Amino acid sequence: MADERLLRVNGADLCVQTFGDAGDPAILLIMGAAASMEHWPEGFCRRLADGGRYVIRYDHRDTGRSTSYQPGKPAYTFADLVADAAGILDALGIERAHVAGVSMGGAVAQTLAIERPERLASLTLMSTSAIESTGRELPSMSAELRATFDTPPPDPDWTDRAAVIDYLVEGELPYLGPVRTDDRELRERAERIFARTGDLAAAQNHWMLGGDDDPVRGRLADVTAPTLVLHGTADPLFPYEHGEALADTIPGAQLVALEGVGHEAPPAPVWDVAVPAILRHTGAGSE
Repeated sequence: MADERLLRVNGADLCVQTFGDAGDPAILLIMGAAASMEHWPEGFCRRLADGGRYVIRYDHRDTGRSTSYQPGKPAYTFADLVADAAGILDALGIERAHVAGVSMGGAVAQTLAIERPERLASLTLMSTSAIESTGRELPSMSAELRATFDTPPPDPDWTDRAAVIDYLVEGELPYLGPVRTDDRELRERAERIFARTGDLAAAQNHWMLGGDDDPVRGRLADVTAPTLVLHGTADPLFPYEHGEALADTIPGAQLVALEGVGHEAPPAPVWDVAVPAILRHTGAGSE
């Protein structure tokens, strides 16, 4: 049975859900900006758990059932999000875990791997880019996605269920590739997010988190955790070259292409590729 609970971590209440046997090697899943744990599909988590992993997903601050702050005034930094991830492991009594992050969660995971290497049994990075220069000129986001950023849709009435669900679904579509989460699941996920989120407007606080005064202490070339990079070939935010550069920068990293996938956690059509890759990676003597 999935277990969901609130944990007091780093001065905030974070909602955490686990799958599988706590005695199995742990995988901590870190989601991207303005996204709750719901963006890690439950079926994906259960497949990993069925493969003998103790899977942990959680709501960032300002998402889901975790602590939220006044919209426009986040009382935390990116460094706090990094500390939150490590703090969840502390709260669950886990010394070392396999850590996987998507998009901004990938930046959190990279920072953990550099600054707290003793906490990582392995590192998996999805739909993300390097947190430092790789020395390459990498392509920027697609023109279509840039247009969405330049002219964002107006915020809905956050109390209007139907309007919010439409807004959440429409907001995801520009990020997806031809191989993607289907429309039914997008809508069902939006319905769950509406039902379990205290203040939906607060998630926008993530876009206000800039660089901290205290920079990352180390470089990707120093990462010692065995690293797997999963990257969609149709990612419009971080085109595939970002995944290639990331894999080339981290010593010994392996790159697996997710054909036709855009900017999201691995969708159901590629679970037969992504899940075995993660299970092999997290079972290769790294736990």
